[in-house]
Amino acid sequence: MSNTLRPLPRRLADRLRRTLIDADYTVSGVRDRLGDMAARALSREQLVPALRATGGEERLGVLLRLWWLREPVSESAARAILPVTELADAGLLAVEDGHVRARVHLGPWELEDGRAGEPPAGAAAPDGSPLPGDGTRPGYVVSDPTVRPGQGTPHPDHVVGAGGASATLARLIVDGPVERALDLGTGCGVQALHLAGRAGEVVATDVNPRALRMTEASCALSGVDNVTTRQGSLFEPVAGERFDLIVSNPPFVITPDAARYTYRESDLPGDAVCAELVRQAPRHLTDGGWCQLLANWLHVGGEDWRDRVGEWVAGTGCSGWVVQRDVQDPAEYVELWLRDSCEQGTPEYTRRYDAWLDYFDREGVRAIGFGWIHLRNDVAQDAAVRVEEFRHDIEQPVGRYLPDVVDGAMTAHRLTDAALLSAHVALAPGVVEERIGVPGAPDPERILLRQRGGLKRVAQVGTIEAALAGVCDGTMPVGPLLDAIAELTEQDPAAVRARTPDVLRSLIAEGFFRVAR
Repeated sequence: MSNTLRPLPRRLADRLRRTLIDADYTVSGVRDRLGDMAARALSREQLVPALRATGGEERLGVLLRLWWLREPVSESAARAILPVTELADAGLLAVEDGHVRARVHLGPWELEDGRAGEPPAGAAAPDGSPLPGDGTRPGYVVSDPTVRPGQGTPHPDHVVGAGGASATLARLIVDGPVERALDLGTGCGVQALHLAGRAGEVVATDVNPRALRMTEASCALSGVDNVTTRQGSLFEPVAGERFDLIVSNPPFVITPDAARYTYRESDLPGDAVCAELVRQAPRHLTDGGWCQLLANWLHVGGEDWRDRVGEWVAGTGCSGWVVQRDVQDPAEYVELWLRDSCEQGTPEYTRRYDAWLDYFDREGVRAIGFGWIHLRNDVAQDAAVRVEEFRHDIEQPVGRYLPDVVDGAMTAHRLTDAALLSAHVALAPGVVEERIGVPGAPDPERILLRQRGGLKRVAQVGTIEAALAGVCDGTMPVGPLLDAIAELTEQDPAAVRARTPDVLRSLIAEGFFRVAR
């Protein structure tokens, strides 16, 4: 696909932005105009309900059909609200036989004080991915139109739009402000838009020059002027530079072929691109700086995936938090990405499917994991790395409380038994106790501590830990509190002091207790 986009003049970008906002071509405006039925139909690649919902030639309907549904509109209707000739010169529109057609997808993407909003119920992009939620700062994302089934396959330099993965990463980013931020593998620039609200300066990189033009257009239409773009692979464009915050939705798809699509695949084998990003990131982070990325990793026979990914982080000097959110077997994984590139029903489908499974068999791959990797450059030899799995819903956005998660794991890792017994701890906010047992029984079968917010963990505890949770408020050291609990429960204080630290350390690492400063 040739790079037909040209830089948007500031005057033209401002004019188009005002037109979009005045017509309520925003997340909430699109959601309300389409309605739940049309949104759900779009997720099934069915356009008829959406076309019915956007009929007529008033502004929002025309903009939706043109930019969102990618349907041709009459030239007279387009010219009534848009500077068609100038937008065609910039490569955003094409005029053919009395009709105007969009050459790119231009979608609203709301930003809230530099943080991603919550996805609204029922709203979906034409590719079925959720829209981000309402916010206070409207943004716009420019990308290549989604290739629908029966329309062929994407071009190698296809620039994918903002979707579910984009929203996931945006909700993970820690809050600012910071001085410098890097969006590595920017694509359509959606993460650069989020970073622009957190950082004084943002650098957005990509191997695909077409992606950089899309990012520049997204920034121009979103009123963002603190993002610069650079072409190159991995950290090559920023060699020798450091950042306070690095985010990346890298081309992590694991395939036996050389990279077919730059937006999803690299030339590195297996999950090496994610491993390489983790290993190189610390030298580009300021002290205390964060690197946050989405990743795939292999589950190989005879190996624990936790050891595999944990090894990437170990020795970096960074505290790490790795979370696995989903696991697919090889067949599910292959089907997902063949469907992504619209290869079902093509002559190559069966051959590629078979070759992909052959590759996984040769490598001993039993499954593929998807999740998040967070690094904080603590420049410490005893930096803690926590690797775990979450499949349940958690409080969003994660970025608001993510530093507390890493702090808790780091604090627990550093506490000796003696230091823990002399520490002042308090029950974390939002933790409640649940007792489960037969009605009327004198003692519960289980005692649970449950987090009502944040990561929403649940931990089964004993009577000592439950009693400690009921009395600790940070005013007294743990040791004397345990002695008093042991006396009340008629247990040996020395034995209680000996066996409690390991359990309490785990509860601190998981955020049920906090060590008072």
